[in-house]
Amino acid sequence: MEKFLEFISQPWSWYAGGIGIGLMVPVLLLAGNKHFGMSSSLRHICAACIPIKTAYFNYDWKEHSWNLMLATGVVIGGFIATKFLSSPQSIAISANTKAALAGLGINDFSGYVPAELFSLKNLLTLKGLALMVAGGFLVGFGTRYANGCTSGHSIMGLSLLNLGSLVATLGFFAGGLLMTYLFLPVIFKLL
Repeated sequence: MEKFLEFISQPWSWYAGGIGIGLMVPVLLLAGNKHFGMSSSLRHICAACIPIKTAYFNYDWKEHSWNLMLATGVVIGGFIATKFLSSPQSIAISANTKAALAGLGINDFSGYVPAELFSLKNLLTLKGLALMVAGGFLVGFGTRYANGCTSGHSIMGLSLLNLGSLVATLGFFAGGLLMTYLFLPVIFKLL
């Protein structure tokens, strides 16, 4: 058991996760499901909990209970991985990326995310509110506006050759590049 824990808690290559995610598509298609994504889980939770049935939430959410189990498994798996399977090695970040982040005032690379940005202590600062609360709102708005999230469009939608998913995926990448290279440096200088 100790060898297994040592094996599973080591840093894995990017392609190990990619293969696992890629295998979800044929499994879901064989099971008769053509919808995959994390944002749809929030819709199913709202449909189950909101007493007022608007057109968007007026459907049988119980048909999609597998998606809720998947989202629950992701949360539980993430908790187990961070609390019990964390590697003692720090995350490998290129020297160029560290230098670019240091230019923005980010120097703590000990965790999965920079503590200068994503911590409860920093949530109550202007920068923390801008990045976590406003950023979270924009991600949620974009997900609803695009009628799906990156996993739904970029994994399942592209596999089904959906043109709308291609447009959404191109928009996700373009938005990520614009945010990284244009907006974040300005936000960091202003805040």
